[in-house]
Amino acid sequence: MKLVRIYTGDDGRSHFEDVDVALEDHGPMGRLSALWPGRGVLFREVDGDYDLDFHTAPRRQLVVNLTGSVDIEVGDGTVRRIGPGEILLAEDTTGQGHISRAVAGEPRSCLFLPLDD
Repeated sequence: MKLVRIYTGDDGRSHFEDVDVALEDHGPMGRLSALWPGRGVLFREVDGDYDLDFHTAPRRQLVVNLTGSVDIEVGDGTVRRIGPGEILLAEDTTGQGHISRAVAGEPRSCLFLPLDD
């Protein structure tokens, strides 16, 4: 399973990395990853005019996009669009952070899954 990771590099800026989460075959139960320990779930909705300037992730967390899309921009100007059903692993809790913007005026709903450190 693939996800997009955002992390703080040695330069103090956020960067992207594509990550493959390893899955193990469990027969009729399907393919499962190892357990990622966490602390709960946050539900979030934002309006279609959402535009948040540089900020860091408040904690290490998975962001699962449910509806709508978000454009994430990192320090070198690279922009990645995270759409419905896609997962972002936010680990840029220090440094310059990233920009988050609504796409095409669409509202967005997502789940935040805080992870243990």
